[in-house]
Amino acid sequence: MLHLASLGVVLYAFWILLSGYFEPFLLSAGAGSALAVVLLAWRMKIVDREGHPIQMIASVVLYWPWLIKEIAKSAWDVSKIIIDPNLPISPVLVRFKPTQRSQVGLATHANSITLTPGTITVEATQDEFLVHGLTRAAGAGVIDSEMDRRVSKVEGYR
Repeated sequence: MLHLASLGVVLYAFWILLSGYFEPFLLSAGAGSALAVVLLAWRMKIVDREGHPIQMIASVVLYWPWLIKEIAKSAWDVSKIIIDPNLPISPVLVRFKPTQRSQVGLATHANSITLTPGTITVEATQDEFLVHGLTRAAGAGVIDSEMDRRVSKVEGYR
């Protein structure tokens, strides 16, 4: 029941954020729309710990600023490579085993790698990630990384 209530609150807040209107009729229409979606999701039985992971909210709020900082650092490194006349790239594919146990954790880790400039998750399975790195250092940086540890902590297993 907590998942349904939080889903309704999140959907309604998102609707207000996108709408920007605060007239009584529109606020009630947004509440009705959010309620309708929650009822459909409940009837379809798709609201669960993995579909709407409210247990991760606190740790995600701490993870995002760290990820944004890492994205900025990597963007700076890639910019330096692009500006360098010698274009010092050394593309590499690396395979490693992620420590996440849930699909949400694996997807978060794979997407975080892809969001970070200079690395792209090419293939992600429960047992192994295949990551392309623009440089050898970028490729080696994803193996047993701080990102892996932080995503596992967000997931709640570390």
